Amino acid sequence: MIRRAVQVKQREFGKIAFYDLGDLSTHTGAYVIVEADRGLDFGRVLSEEKLLLDEKKLKNPLRKIIRVADKVDIEKIKQNTAKIKEVMKTCNNKIEQHRLSMKLVKGEFSFDRSKIIFYFTAEERIDFRELVKGLAKIFKARIELKQVGVRDEAKILGGFGPCGRELCCRRFLTDFEPVSIKQAKDQNLPLNPAKISGLCGRLMCCLSYEHTHYKKLSKGLPHTGQKVKTPAGPGKVIDINFLKRVATVELEGGRQVKVDYNK
Repeated sequence: MIRRAVQVKQREFGKIAFYDLGDLSTHTGAYVIVEADRGLDFGRVLSEEKLLLDEKKLKNPLRKIIRVADKVDIEKIKQNTAKIKEVMKTCNNKIEQHRLSMKLVKGEFSFDRSKIIFYFTAEERIDFRELVKGLAKIFKARIELKQVGVRDEAKILGGFGPCGRELCCRRFLTDFEPVSIKQAKDQNLPLNPAKISGLCGRLMCCLSYEHTHYKKLSKGLPHTGQKVKTPAGPGKVIDINFLKRVATVELEGGRQVKVDYNK
């Protein structure tokens, strides 16, 4: 059966998935109330583009968008956001009581408060069964604890990168692509961890954005440290400007010359 579907990000930190739109009309950024495992949840529409999906070809049946959120629904979402701060304090107290080596990062309610999701970081696996039992008894809700990595923590907490902009992971990235030190080398960046690491302490995600372009620009260029011949004599490459395709060469006498590789 063919369904009209749109991508929805469940809650603030939940999964992104396609939902059956039915006959509803939405727009990018609209809050919607959706079907969940048990009860109702909320999310935001990520795109105005509506896709026609054949449900028979999908691994899992599409869940439905129940309705576009109205003023009452949005007010409830705001109340849940305010209430979660108090809930996190209680959770932190319980973590201390159980002496668990975990750091609580964030918490969020499902729309109908039937479920509370807590995100945490830890250096090793944590046995939090007793913690879950205690929290479920206090809040009379289903408790879900999710261990996240340092990149996820940065995405959840947010912040600003060295560029002065909001973190990419917070603003628009949906998945974390592998980033390697080779990408920094290929772009002739300083291999100083403080210069190429993000707030999470890992290599910055943006290193991968222009890597393919730099690889193309580097074709035909010498490597730093390579000995080359120039019109002024032989020398050693000490710097490369990939964008201008110009190499700085130090001649045997110590004089530096620019060699243009655009020709």
